[in-house]
Amino acid sequence: MTIYLKLTPQTERATSIPARIGNVKRPRYGRALEELVPGQVFHHPRGLTITEDLILLFSSDFFETNPLYRNVEFARSAGYDRMPASPQLVFNVVLSLGVQNDSEKAIANLGYYDVHFLRPVVAGDTLRSVTRVLDRRERGEGKPGIAHVRTLGINQHEEVVLQYDRKIMVGPSAEPATGPADPEGGEFPEVRDTVAHVPRVRGKLPLDLTGRHTYFEDFAPGDVIVHFNGRTITDEHFAWTYRVGNTHPLHFDRLYSTGQKGPMSGEPIVYGGLVFAWLHGVASRDTTENALWELGFTEGYHTQPSFAGDTVYALTRVLHCEPAEDHEAAGIATFQLIGVKNIRPGDALDKYGSDLFMKENDKKDAGKDKIDHKIFEVERRVLIRRRP
Repeated sequence: MTIYLKLTPQTERATSIPARIGNVKRPRYGRALEELVPGQVFHHPRGLTITEDLILLFSSDFFETNPLYRNVEFARSAGYDRMPASPQLVFNVVLSLGVQNDSEKAIANLGYYDVHFLRPVVAGDTLRSVTRVLDRRERGEGKPGIAHVRTLGINQHEEVVLQYDRKIMVGPSAEPATGPADPEGGEFPEVRDTVAHVPRVRGKLPLDLTGRHTYFEDFAPGDVIVHFNGRTITDEHFAWTYRVGNTHPLHFDRLYSTGQKGPMSGEPIVYGGLVFAWLHGVASRDTTENALWELGFTEGYHTQPSFAGDTVYALTRVLHCEPAEDHEAAGIATFQLIGVKNIRPGDALDKYGSDLFMKENDKKDAGKDKIDHKIFEVERRVLIRRRP
């Protein structure tokens, strides 16, 4: 049904109405440490419909080589009715939708934990994001603390497609909150027994569209793969921050970023989810061209910020290989993905050796220095098809 509103003539009113400077509103979003209370549930605003154009644009800009996310005919052979979105696109959208409530006032994103991709997201699906605050750890009056949150990505059918935990460093409030707050409460349909709903391959997948050295049998624990191609990040990161819905000004507002103190002061910092996606992409040709599903990842940390002009590279270490229960045509590989910047990955391996694969947070107790070139570390599990 259409409502017809009669339009009156436009009238200029600004010259006749005085500005009441004493009645200025200054909305601010995000929450300070004390405003993140364990048990709170936030249903984040907006949501985002995933289009085929967005899937293809993301896959090309982030170097994703798996034809699942680039070739609709290949995707249909793999069991999808429509082209699926890269898990990195899904992760970035779900995280970004929650920034307004979770971390728009955060000082740093400390890590990702227990990430599970539970259902495919295909072109036409609409995602929204819901978060519950699990814990809050204060570190003394006036000092920033750590909030532990759990976030769900939910599709238009009310199905959870992604579930993960995140820890963020948040400062105490310097002034009373003045902006409109999003409603709190409501359902939080977290998944207790995580099960991945993997599409069944419908027929014989083409053999000439993926690399011949990235089947499950090609990986063995202990292997280290140095990914040759890097990616120089440009100001394009501003546009991608907007596209996935991230609202933290640290990533696109130069006056805000230069007004910060400490290592976060300076040029806008590249949103970490995008850095992860570029590392994931430059590694994909050597590791995941034959992947059928990203099961998830854990213990992911951004160990240094990245900026426009930085060139990022990746290395992969194979940690474990195991059969996939109920899936004879695939196996599960566990990879450690390492990101470095402004140094070629082979040179980084020669310079730092096995220390490159040691968690940066463990370096102090081991009497070792942190690696300035290292920007990221994560463990990920991937379902990879066996060689036919």
